[in-house]
Amino acid sequence: MVRDMPDETIAVVDDARFDAHTARGAHPERPERLDAARAGLRSAVDAGSIRPIEAIEIDAAPLRAVHEAGYLERLERTLSEGWGHLDADTFCSPGSREAAHRAAGGAAELARALLGDVRRGVALLRPPGHHAEADRAMGFCMINNVAVAAEAARAAGAARVAIVDWDVHHGNGTQHIFEARDDVLFVSLHQFPHYPGTGAPREIGRGAGLGRTINLAMPAGCGDEDYGAAFREVVLPALRAHAPDLILVSAGYDAHARDPLASMELSTDVYGAMASAIVEVAEGLGHGRVGLLLEGGYDLAALEGSVAASARAALGQRVALPESAPSAAGANAIAQTRAALEPVWPEVFAPA
Repeated sequence: MVRDMPDETIAVVDDARFDAHTARGAHPERPERLDAARAGLRSAVDAGSIRPIEAIEIDAAPLRAVHEAGYLERLERTLSEGWGHLDADTFCSPGSREAAHRAAGGAAELARALLGDVRRGVALLRPPGHHAEADRAMGFCMINNVAVAAEAARAAGAARVAIVDWDVHHGNGTQHIFEARDDVLFVSLHQFPHYPGTGAPREIGRGAGLGRTINLAMPAGCGDEDYGAAFREVVLPALRAHAPDLILVSAGYDAHARDPLASMELSTDVYGAMASAIVEVAEGLGHGRVGLLLEGGYDLAALEGSVAASARAALGQRVALPESAPSAAGANAIAQTRAALEPVWPEVFAPA
């Protein structure tokens, strides 16, 4: 079910310098991904509705809030050399340093804008970020963009932030950066087992952050009905209970049925439904602040359509989550997550 879209302004981060991050040979994380994402955004959003947000080069202090100083020094040395690799999957080129620093800077600027006079935002970032750990690059990622955005939001006055990561790969870096804190909720839906091997249901945070890390470890082959149930039974109740001042989405589109790097069965439409559900929670909290930050997505047609569906939802189009019962495998994954969380968050995840 779809309802009409009201007029809305959407903040957009994009920069041609992101395209200069290139591999010497074929690589799935390629500049053409942004061409597809831009086409999707253009098809969904009138140019007059866009509030451009500059992808400034990030300062050192915000980087140190997320990454260890030793890693940042190593990263700077490697990027200054031009062509190379930070790990087996993560390449760098002469344009990578500026792209990475501006992607992180744009993420921070988007978070600040969303705490100002604009409620919705999309950041078309390269390189992606959610695998980047505090102390190392990983999985195509150098700087953890969404973590930088969350820290920028906290510094700008947000008491609590939530991050929903629907990329098909677990956001290990984001989880580890925030897992001991109670001011940032991290919720991940991802194929499991799969790269990077983290994100089991029992990983629920530690110390003050116990219960504020939530992992929905979805088996290969899960589809729209499984993600719809996961949202209704876990994601949305957790968001409402945490009551964040800003919701950020690590918006990877590689759980799409067309994507070559995973084995999930999501449709284009369900990305609009998930974004719509998150927007409704944000509206219910009284602020409506939601920012979508591009992570993965490696089939260009699927990426274009899914970005368009998400952007329409950000602008106010309402698409209902699938209401069909989940598969047996999906229901079991959801039950495992709820069981892991119930002892520490009984008011949200007690058995029905």
